[in-house]
Amino acid sequence: MRPRSPKGRARETAARLATEYPGTASSLCALNHSGPFQLLVATILSAQCTDERVNMVTPVLFKRYRTPEELAAANEAELQELIRTTGFFRSKAASLKGMSHAIAERFGGEVPSSMEDLTSLPGVGRKTANVVRSVAFGLPGLPVDTHVARLSHRLGLTEETDPVKIEADLDRYIEPEERGVFSLRLILHGRKICQARSPRCVDCVLGDFCPSFLVGSSTPRAKERDRKASQQV
Repeated sequence: MRPRSPKGRARETAARLATEYPGTASSLCALNHSGPFQLLVATILSAQCTDERVNMVTPVLFKRYRTPEELAAANEAELQELIRTTGFFRSKAASLKGMSHAIAERFGGEVPSSMEDLTSLPGVGRKTANVVRSVAFGLPGLPVDTHVARLSHRLGLTEETDPVKIEADLDRYIEPEERGVFSLRLILHGRKICQARSPRCVDCVLGDFCPSFLVGSSTPRAKERDRKASQQV
């Protein structure tokens, strides 16, 4: 029988995507990194940028700046040049230096794991903190990006457009230890199948219970909802 409640659809989605995209949060993360600090740097760089582009930039960046202390002391002009192709390189460079300085000064050079501490770092919002918590530390954390927001709406898991409220809705349905990997699987499915403009509904393993497939995901209301959500993420 098709799941009819948001909770039922969320749990069936989690089960089917686990088969479609097996692995842990660490293995499914597309950002190349070694340890929490590199992941934090890469996630900051990934804002408004593809993971592929970030992975082209970070090898040289991580070789030159191996620790928070080294990155905090980086020449800002040189740092900007290294990360230029990720976009918004001036603000990202400032965030990287500020974040690194805070970790070195306030946390003894170790990336903290609590949401409160992570979001106190320059350039680190809730989405970035959730990535680090779930991937690097194996802690509960459900990052909401444009893919997660779009699929959550199409699957009828939330009516919210604010990422924090979307996260809260999904947290009610997904067990804490599964939240990070659930988010990553939604992202992978959004890139491969449930794309923004031309979702491949006939190829979707969720199609038999997805409300948007059953009634159409291209209605004016659906398009407007997706647009608002993407602007806020």
